[in-house]
Amino acid sequence: MSLRGFGNSYLEYEEEEEEENYEQSTSSQSASARGSHVEWQLYEGERWLSIGNDHVIETHYCQPGAKGMNIYPSHMGQVYIDFDQIEAQNAAMSVRRLTFLPQAQSEDIGWYFKDDLIWREYGSLGPGQGSSSVSSGDVERQYILRPQGTFHFTVGSTSYTLDFTAMTQTNSATRVQRNVRRRPKFNSVVSGNGSISIAQSAPTVIASPPPSAGYTWEFMGEEGVWIEYQTPSCSLGSAEIERRYQKNPKGQIRFKAGRYSYTLDFSGMCQTNVRIGTKRIVRRTQCEAQQTSSGGLGLRSRWQFQDVDGTWKDFTTRSDNCSVSSQDIEAQYQQNPNGTMNFTTRRFSYQLDFSALTQRNLSTQTTRSVRRLN
Repeated sequence: MSLRGFGNSYLEYEEEEEEENYEQSTSSQSASARGSHVEWQLYEGERWLSIGNDHVIETHYCQPGAKGMNIYPSHMGQVYIDFDQIEAQNAAMSVRRLTFLPQAQSEDIGWYFKDDLIWREYGSLGPGQGSSSVSSGDVERQYILRPQGTFHFTVGSTSYTLDFTAMTQTNSATRVQRNVRRRPKFNSVVSGNGSISIAQSAPTVIASPPPSAGYTWEFMGEEGVWIEYQTPSCSLGSAEIERRYQKNPKGQIRFKAGRYSYTLDFSGMCQTNVRIGTKRIVRRTQCEAQQTSSGGLGLRSRWQFQDVDGTWKDFTTRSDNCSVSSQDIEAQYQQNPNGTMNFTTRRFSYQLDFSALTQRNLSTQTTRSVRRLN
């Protein structure tokens, strides 16, 4: 038996708190049945219940800056999951994270320390820092040997002590302490020979199919970024919205996203939050492939990354001060379709791999899927 997922969720990265909305899942499959190597469960009363849409929990848990998150399983109200302790804040409930991997494989574990501003992985280089004498793999091996012990290492001429029980790092000279976290790297496993790969049994997020009528529906998100209506984060995708628009171009429709209900007004081309009245601009754009067949601007490619909630978002310089746009990426891709390119946002540096169709955060090593649309 499974819980029917969760609605509005809150997570913390570094010192910030962001709000995410999630449509409740109707999936009741176990992790092994749906092809995942991880399953999150809640214990209520007499039995453990699997949580639908738990890939969202896993995505947040793998971020070193996430302290925890709220989920809203059916009939339970709010449940806060503490990622450091792997426990529910509600004393009447328990939470656990199960993994399903062959004997020859293990999770790819990252070890991180809290710098002045962000979480950094052991072995990475920070501003003004020398090369560390240890990597995440080195720390993990020591942790497996003595999970309640300590580990001494150096960075340049400075010595540190890592306390696995307190999860702190202490400068031996200044006694300054920093918090430490141990988190798996999303969808990454280590084989017996030490090679790292993407888990073959990784949980997947099913995106909505392309609009059958050749049109995409989007709303204006934060910082001027257009975001396509997609399931499961929204109860209606572009294709269904277009179908209803064709029936009544001057009408209105209702839909849900997480805990909230919205009205989409075709005449005013805006969406309104029914509860709080917030309005956002909406647009209907013809797909580029359709424009080509109509003698339009011609075929152009569009690059997108998959966000934590499973939705696909365009690369744009208006989003988080990203240094590249979709057109910039396409130009680089045309020069070397099997190569890589680096770019930055306001806080992080990334590497985009054209062959693997992934982007990797060079600080946290978090990997996200990327796609190229024609």
